[in-house]
Amino acid sequence: MENSANNKDIYKRETLEFVTVGIEYCAFLEKSSGRPLRDFLDTMLKLLPLLYVKAQLLPPVDSNGDFLPQGKVTEDDYNYIRRIVYDILQDEDQYLDISYENQMETDETQWKSVSEHLADIYQAVRNFLAVYQDGVEECMYDALWAVMDNFELYWGSALVDALKRLHKIRYAALPDEDTL
Repeated sequence: MENSANNKDIYKRETLEFVTVGIEYCAFLEKSSGRPLRDFLDTMLKLLPLLYVKAQLLPPVDSNGDFLPQGKVTEDDYNYIRRIVYDILQDEDQYLDISYENQMETDETQWKSVSEHLADIYQAVRNFLAVYQDGVEECMYDALWAVMDNFELYWGSALVDALKRLHKIRYAALPDEDTL
């Protein structure tokens, strides 16, 4: 951790850009209740790739686990975001996903939900932002490590899945722009 602390990775341009895009993502979702479908899709199709790129550019930091952040996003917060997205997407929220495992030579079909993907991303990013906003450097390093670890393990894939589905809704499932 001391090498990271000397470099002030938590204040590097790449980190601040991730913070900026994260704030935009969370604020957009929080204020999306009643938003028209087309507006929602067009904005998310811009924010999600940007969030992914900015997460990829975050500097690697180590964590000794002393200050791992507690979740700030409550179950009610999570469900609020999920419900906003579900209300906008309605029947387009759930989709069937087929994944292939090369090593096992099997495929698995499962139902997924865009609203859950976006709420999962919101939870990870908002938890990071809450700690970052507090300004306690030791906690900020651990929060940066935690958001990146969670990105690698889960929310990065959830983002890609949501982006793919939102793209399909925008350009294939609802091609008539007059109805959006």
